[in-house]
Amino acid sequence: MTRLRNAIVLITGASSGIGEACARAFADAGAHLIVTARRKERLDELVNKLQNSNKIKVLTLELDVRDRQAVEEAIAALPDAWKEIDILVNNAGLSRGLDKIHEGKIQDWEEMIDTNVKGLLYVSRAVIPGMVERDKGTVINIGSIAGREVYQKGNVYCASKFAVDALTKGMRLDLVDTQVRVCTVDPGLVETEFSEVRFRGDADRAKKVYANMTPLTGDDVAEAVVFAASRPPHVQCAEILLLPTDQAGPTTVHRRQ
Repeated sequence: MTRLRNAIVLITGASSGIGEACARAFADAGAHLIVTARRKERLDELVNKLQNSNKIKVLTLELDVRDRQAVEEAIAALPDAWKEIDILVNNAGLSRGLDKIHEGKIQDWEEMIDTNVKGLLYVSRAVIPGMVERDKGTVINIGSIAGREVYQKGNVYCASKFAVDALTKGMRLDLVDTQVRVCTVDPGLVETEFSEVRFRGDADRAKKVYANMTPLTGDDVAEAVVFAASRPPHVQCAEILLLPTDQAGPTTVHRRQ
């Protein structure tokens, strides 16, 4: 992973799950990290772990990607040593509820769209111009199999991840005349806090999502993200679909009795 040594990597939603796993994986590869999330205490815990086990630098930003002004100000105010971001991992995202669309909660819809779509746009708009100016960089958007196939009661969450897929392709088209690469890593079932967040803390319901099968881990996804980021400059991992062996589609899962 020599290509990643001393690279500056910005990861959104780094306080848990896939984002935290990406932070650990990039740190192991020798990259310096800008980690952002809403939960500052979680970021502080992560920084202590990373700096104790790796000779890297870590900068934390308490940031809600839904707040456009806060995103713009945070990126603009980065210290000079941190301004030249080499890799952006747009990871912050969530799902809320599992309802039929005519029974859905408007607040859930707004939270998913504001985080998964608008948040990704705000961060990308703040970071990518610097990459274009330097004519180098890698953007990795964390999508989902839900951005490729719609499943019952997934309606708005799937729509938000379809938007991530479209935006990723749009970025790649718009940046084709630069050396900035745009990638998407689309996981299937990953056992993180995702389902607990979706079901607002109902741990028993969340556990059933992964019952009697072997899901992906955050580390599995992070490995794919680091792989994409560490390719030679002329290689662009446009799309990576990552599924558990027990999964063939959004709701096609083999569960052992």
